[in-house]
Amino acid sequence: MKQFVALLTCMALVTNGCALLFSGTNAGIRMESSPDGVEVWVNGAKAGVTPCKVELKKSQEYSIEFRKEGFQTRSYRLTNSVGAGWIILDILGGLIPVVIDAATGAWYGLSQDNINAVLEKQQPK
Repeated sequence: MKQFVALLTCMALVTNGCALLFSGTNAGIRMESSPDGVEVWVNGAKAGVTPCKVELKKSQEYSIEFRKEGFQTRSYRLTNSVGAGWIILDILGGLIPVVIDAATGAWYGLSQDNINAVLEKQQPK
């Protein structure tokens, strides 16, 4: 039985990229604000109202805006980068894991996993 489990584990590592197998292609980013009830816009599309969690692809970069009537809009930029550890593990696993993680974007990580925006009230005109 132990040999069967070991064989299945080896097959999973060889036929999948390490990053895809262990971390997936999406990341749940927690969006919070002061005050609560702020609209969250991701790349120009409304994604929710704080507090919320937004699922984003790790292979892309994002422009995040927090908007609420009577408050100044707050903007953030989420960037991504390749995790060196995933590349090393993939190379040790052979060509197939490298190709899979590169194609799926699984070896990327976003710059933040939580954004807490503090919005200031707009000054009366």
